[in-house]
Amino acid sequence: MGETLDVGVVGVGAMGRHHARVYNELSGATLIGVADANADRAKQIADENGVRACDSADLCKQADAVSIAVPTRYHAEVARQCIDAGTGMLIEKPLVMKAATGRDLIEAADAEDVTLQVGHIERFNPVTEVLEGILEDIDVISVSAKRLGPSVDRTVEDSAVTDLMIHDIDLICHLLPSSVSDIQVSGAAQGRYATATLEFASGVIGSLTASRVTEKKIRQFKITADSCYVTADFIDQSLEVHRQSVPEYVATDNEVRYRHESIVEKPAVRTGEPLKRELESFLDAVQTNSQPRVTGEDGIRAVELAQTIDRKAFDAGSSEGEFTTNAQTD
Repeated sequence: MGETLDVGVVGVGAMGRHHARVYNELSGATLIGVADANADRAKQIADENGVRACDSADLCKQADAVSIAVPTRYHAEVARQCIDAGTGMLIEKPLVMKAATGRDLIEAADAEDVTLQVGHIERFNPVTEVLEGILEDIDVISVSAKRLGPSVDRTVEDSAVTDLMIHDIDLICHLLPSSVSDIQVSGAAQGRYATATLEFASGVIGSLTASRVTEKKIRQFKITADSCYVTADFIDQSLEVHRQSVPEYVATDNEVRYRHESIVEKPAVRTGEPLKRELESFLDAVQTNSQPRVTGEDGIRAVELAQTIDRKAFDAGSSEGEFTTNAQTD
């Protein structure tokens, strides 16, 4: 990167405070301020980073680039402030609450030549880059993604689907580009647990599970292909590729035992903080006026699929808030 960009963060709660921290560590950025509806929190994070607590509209006018990490229902309002100021923006996922609102934002940002990137952070996990290379050489049959964890000690307005599963929706659509032809969904625990099976036009099957009621944090991605089985852990940033599975019966000590062995490859993963990589990529897109790696269209696609899954899993007409159904989507 060339010149240093003045940056700000609007919304410094659980995620936004990390944006502020990372911006303060990047050589290509100068954090000039933060904004939050909670004045005490804004001052605390501002003091921690040696900057000012600002009004969001003023911060958008002063900065070259801004991270928007407010609750989803306020994304569009702050995004409009950035567009009016001509300031590049990274909007945390989910992009918006309604796809139509997102399309209006994209159109307005394009008209003003303003960078709009969506914060699907797993795109920048080092594991994802290795997966991209592996997928170039294999024929995928199915993908299984699990994003599980316990309840959090903060208010989360989004369901497990729109808060957690949406990461894997975006990843599958990015790694295996194909339209979704069928969706089967189950939901439970009042929006805190859901499973979805996506059938793609390519024939690939995607199985996704999201949970806020599981007492272990899991972020796993598993791929079944004709020639191998791939497991990825986004927390450990590790990968294994199982190849050439050979079943056989072995005679030992007058007994016959079954043995199944395979060759396991462990590709090297250059580990690093995904958020730092994400913000570096965002600032590069702002500075070079180039298309960001995660576009507004990517964000809308993920929102639409997540909302379809949510609607079918937790239909308002269900007294229990949970049922199983089949759904079609374009």
